[in-house]
Amino acid sequence: MNRTDRLYALVEELRAATPRPRSARTLARRFEVSVRTIERDLAALQQSGVPIHAEPGRTGGYVLDSERTLPPLTITPAEATALAVGLRALTGTPFVADARSALHKVLAVMPGHERAAAADLAARVRLLVPASAERRPPVPTVPGPVREALTAGRTLRLEYADVAGAVTGRTVEPLGFLGGDDHWYLLAWCRLRSGVRCFRLDRIREAVVLDERPPRRSLDPAELDTLGWDLVPLGELGM
Repeated sequence: MNRTDRLYALVEELRAATPRPRSARTLARRFEVSVRTIERDLAALQQSGVPIHAEPGRTGGYVLDSERTLPPLTITPAEATALAVGLRALTGTPFVADARSALHKVLAVMPGHERAAAADLAARVRLLVPASAERRPPVPTVPGPVREALTAGRTLRLEYADVAGAVTGRTVEPLGFLGGDDHWYLLAWCRLRSGVRCFRLDRIREAVVLDERPPRRSLDPAELDTLGWDLVPLGELGM
């Protein structure tokens, strides 16, 4: 069994045992590898977001939190491949790492034969990508406080640099993200300007989440200058 198959099998082994823990020694015997190898595998799964935790004590071991995982999915190999292709399309967006983590979680709970078929189909797909690194779009990073404020519905205090490099302090009410080919922006109601503004993610020098929960504002696309681009809500894409 190669490591990839073993990682998937480890998840299913822990799922079947839930809520009882499995010791690293027991898992090592089950998969005919060393305890150290199992511990490395479990650490890799934890780092990828699989909710595995260790319970101390003589009867302790590793436990999978079943409430935070999906049961085996009836997803087809073609559907899994479509997710992988969609993931590649997210290159250059702030969500590529999250999408990769989500795909790994989906693959981890697919039945083994379906997962193998998906891998075989994916190996037959080729995508055209820029040959030069200079032509690839930069991958923007969403500052942690920005993501937290948007998810939790809180205001933000920004230190933001304008096009000339001048930095100003702004208190904003996050509304969402706006993305294109070149840059990604935080959409927010700016209290300094008393209107909706776009803040380029790579120009946010500092972001602090405030305790205040602002009133929910609707976003009127007419307030934005999109320079001929159409705004397509993610909900219209099937999300």
